[in-house]
Amino acid sequence: MSIRYENILKSKFAPLFIAILLFLGSSSYIKAQSPEENGEKLFKQNCASCHALNKKVVGPALAGVADRVPQPSEEWLIKWIKNSSALIKAGDSYAVKIFNEYNKSVMPSQALSDAEVKDVLAYIKNPPVPKGGAAPVATAQATEPVGTSYDANTFLYGLAILFIILIVVLKGVSKNLATIVRQKDGQPEPEAHPYEGKYNLSALWYWMRTHKKWVAVIFLVLTGVGSKAAWDGMMGIGIYQGYMPEQPIWFSHKIHAGQNGVNCQYCHSGVEKSKVANVPSANVCMNCHTYIQEGTISGKKEIAKIYAALDYNPEKQTYGENQKPIKWVRIHNLPDHVYFNHSQHVKVGKIECTECHGEIAKMDTVYQSSPLTIGWCIDCHRKTEVKMEGNAYYNELHAKLKEKYKGEPITVAKMGGIECAKCHY
Repeated sequence: MSIRYENILKSKFAPLFIAILLFLGSSSYIKAQSPEENGEKLFKQNCASCHALNKKVVGPALAGVADRVPQPSEEWLIKWIKNSSALIKAGDSYAVKIFNEYNKSVMPSQALSDAEVKDVLAYIKNPPVPKGGAAPVATAQATEPVGTSYDANTFLYGLAILFIILIVVLKGVSKNLATIVRQKDGQPEPEAHPYEGKYNLSALWYWMRTHKKWVAVIFLVLTGVGSKAAWDGMMGIGIYQGYMPEQPIWFSHKIHAGQNGVNCQYCHSGVEKSKVANVPSANVCMNCHTYIQEGTISGKKEIAKIYAALDYNPEKQTYGENQKPIKWVRIHNLPDHVYFNHSQHVKVGKIECTECHGEIAKMDTVYQSSPLTIGWCIDCHRKTEVKMEGNAYYNELHAKLKEKYKGEPITVAKMGGIECAKCHY
């Protein structure tokens, strides 16, 4: 029995088969991960710059951390990882101990959900075994891996191949049986259509007219794939997460805010007083660089650009009259129709700079860390509790809200923080 692959095109199962192939071809890589595997990815993205499992880096080694912290350890670690400052301010004895032990440096808050933190802790307790080697020792207690990692596309492709083989075999059997019946009844072989075996536009048009169901399925699948791609493209308009422009003067926040511990508000003094976080004038730079004339990495090259902008002579310590502005490139830029007040968030809301701007103190070159979309802001307003204690302005309002939402956290959303007019008036 001969098998002709073009018989697939004539099968009534062809539309289903082509839909599967098109879906598989357009789908992205699908992989189910265990908590440990997901935790390893999150650990490398968020923790590895300061921590390792079995050695001290900037922070302590994390192997066995669940045995060192107050119990229940998972609950305490979630609070610590998501907002260590709050634990310290609350007077938690172990949090204060760590704070003092590490020269009163605060671990930055991590923008992770409780489930993601649990995955990181699962990885710390039971790191996946690397290929060709033994697993790193993390803790004496180990947990059984949860879930199985597999490539779903491989399974689906294999299933599609089985369908192909089955369709071709059945179609061949059907054709051969039909031939046997015709020969038994003395019927002639059917004439082949005029475009059989040809590959041109006429043959394509003939095939489309005689296989309308298949054409409809292909059209619907391609329309769906194209619509999804178009939707993703449109949803990305105006979103510049990861934007990292080149600045006229190379300035390392990692050195200034990180290594040297310069407070963000020393340079961006407007965040507590104003709607905007001002870009510091060159005179603010000169408070230090009148005396510090050579950089840690760039030497005198970048500092000389500040002097040139101010027409400053470092040897004579005099300013000339040929001064010109430094044309900094703005990175975080909201649309004109959006109202955002830095002082409301930083001074009243006590929101850390890192919540929106990411780990600035670890960036040599600053980039936009967050998407800054309306959905991202609304999600934050739904989760963030309002810090009303110690602010007389909120006394009466706080009492009413506590009465209204007994036992519930009072978030920004419950105070009208997701009403359109709050940001778009």
